[in-house]
Amino acid sequence: MFCPKCGAMLKIKREKNKKYFSCSCGYTNRDIGDVRLKEEVKRDDKALDVVDDSSEPLPLTEEECPKCGHRKAYYWLVQMRGGDEADTKFFRCEQCKYTWREN
Repeated sequence: MFCPKCGAMLKIKREKNKKYFSCSCGYTNRDIGDVRLKEEVKRDDKALDVVDDSSEPLPLTEEECPKCGHRKAYYWLVQMRGGDEADTKFFRCEQCKYTWREN
């Protein structure tokens, strides 16, 4: 059940062998009725595939790395702003994997 004031999930509180719904905003509902609680833990034992972001082949270009000075880097383009703005070109050094961008 959810709190009609703030929408948060109501918690069941106990007071002298009586149960009632309570919310952190201060709302309480003493009419708990015939509520039966069931706690169920679901386990998902399926194997997860790990995907490395370097699995997608990127084009290689002649660009000097500002960190190590290596002269080859992978590059890709990303549309960062509106459609009428130029793409931002990102580079990743082939040797040290340092990433930088060129606007």
